[in-house]
Amino acid sequence: MLPLIELQNITFGYPERILFRNFSLALNPGQRLGLMGPNGAGKTTLLRLLVGLEKPFRGELFFRGRPCITEKDLRELRREVGLVFQDPDDQLFCPTVAEDLAFGPLNLGLPREEVKRRVEETLSLLGLSGFEDRVTYRLSGGEKRLVALGTVLTMQPSLLLLDEPTGDLDPQNIEKLTRILLSLKASYLIVSHDLAFLQTVCEEIFWLEKGQLKPITPSVKILTKPS
Repeated sequence: MLPLIELQNITFGYPERILFRNFSLALNPGQRLGLMGPNGAGKTTLLRLLVGLEKPFRGELFFRGRPCITEKDLRELRREVGLVFQDPDDQLFCPTVAEDLAFGPLNLGLPREEVKRRVEETLSLLGLSGFEDRVTYRLSGGEKRLVALGTVLTMQPSLLLLDEPTGDLDPQNIEKLTRILLSLKASYLIVSHDLAFLQTVCEEIFWLEKGQLKPITPSVKILTKPS
């Protein structure tokens, strides 16, 4: 099976330290993966590398078997790969909820009627029907997080990358998010410290530390790093 997206032998880091050295990762259509690890291990950086927001010192990013070299290559990737940031305020910048959800599809050049349909369907899926004209900066933290997810879902991506999606969510909204994710056809990679949540929505869970991935046995409660 041809991977949907792939990092091959990348090296990347910051002035204080290297996070990844000759690191490779392939995500296939249909996969639903969870990612855990200590703070500073590079989990968020890995998501940014997968959508080209960070460029490796060495190595390559591939999308559907094609190397992503130019900005045009990355635009094609981002049509199908959606990143939901850890802080929803980094994702929401339009005056109203409907405008935020419509922004991506409109930039794709979709007809306004199609965009309106996608916005309405996404709000219904999120349980936020009637929020169209709500001012985004006045939403609660949990509502912002759901709307941030909605800005990606209206793009109808093939792959979702979610960074700590349960932050600011109460148990009721975590249950809602769980139902939403399990209803999607898209593949996803979720970064989270919530093992119970990952066990519910993911088929495999990995631990990232010192630039290496190790599988986590789903039935094992992680109190410390895996041996």
